[in-house]
Amino acid sequence: MAVGQGYFRDFAGGKRRGFVEWLLLIILVPFSLPYSLVMYLRALAYAAGVFTSHRLARPVISVGNLTVGGTGKTPTVALLARYFIDRGKRVAVLSRGYGGSAEGAVRVVADDRGVLLSPEEAGDEPYLLASSIPGLLLVIGADRYQAGLLAQARFNPDIFILDDGFQHQRLQRDLNILLLDCQRPFGNGHTLPAGLLREPKSALQRADLVICTRCATDQVPRLPMVVPVCGAAHRLTGAVQLAGGDLLPFSTLQHRKGFAFAGIADPPAFFNSLRENGLQLAATVPLADHAPYGEAEIAALLQQKTASGADYLITTAKDAVKLQAHFALLGEGYFAALDLALFHPQPLTAALEKFL
Repeated sequence: MAVGQGYFRDFAGGKRRGFVEWLLLIILVPFSLPYSLVMYLRALAYAAGVFTSHRLARPVISVGNLTVGGTGKTPTVALLARYFIDRGKRVAVLSRGYGGSAEGAVRVVADDRGVLLSPEEAGDEPYLLASSIPGLLLVIGADRYQAGLLAQARFNPDIFILDDGFQHQRLQRDLNILLLDCQRPFGNGHTLPAGLLREPKSALQRADLVICTRCATDQVPRLPMVVPVCGAAHRLTGAVQLAGGDLLPFSTLQHRKGFAFAGIADPPAFFNSLRENGLQLAATVPLADHAPYGEAEIAALLQQKTASGADYLITTAKDAVKLQAHFALLGEGYFAALDLALFHPQPLTAALEKFL
């Protein structure tokens, strides 16, 4: 399944341009056209007031993207949450809870007492946010307005952060942050299923601020829009033992062989980052995004690790939260800590200061 996802991302991202991909594009584009029209008319209906959007009592900052897959929404939400919490604000994140057993229902993941749901219930990304940011309030729900009303009534937050909210126009926002992949901001330029775009590029006009993530340099791409733009890069900062502990420099693992696996949107990018940080990887296993980890999956990973001759396991923080029940079986294992580094923070800082 992960191999299929990887092929689709390369095809829809414009990385594969052979005869087969050209033929596939011809087949899929006719299906993209009605999808694009529906999404365009939907956005138009919200803008015209035909579809009702609702406002919460406190400011809402939305973080979302225009394409499917990973553009760094979770690290960006974490950065914003820490910014406001460090300044004494009560922050409530509203998330869909994708991949969790409680997905769809309005549930409190974290309150003032701590984390209340497991990663299997909340979903890996909401749980990761709630467990790694002390003081964060987090509510999941398919209807983010209803989730916001619950958070508003129970916690009285100062700021709401809407996770993956660019298409969730039912909830009004005071700052609409759009994330674009610096390397391929629009994929091959087509909407689903022929491309990566969730909406036509005309949706760019709804953004108040753009953060171009995964930039290799401090130069951001030129965009067909006039809004403030920040550049950013995802950087692995070190390794942490799965069972917890201090952040270790990658140099502590450089002379040993690692077995890397990841159930994220773009596993090859994660593996390449590990190698760029000097790690020797005996084997890599790409898994489907939000992959579950049951006994069968753990047994298969351990078998592959043994066959590769690796000394230790390493994965992402998002995967690590779902491995808690298996730490004893996994043996020596780590997750790579991820940070979002901003190249041009001034537009974002200026926008956030208005809420203080």
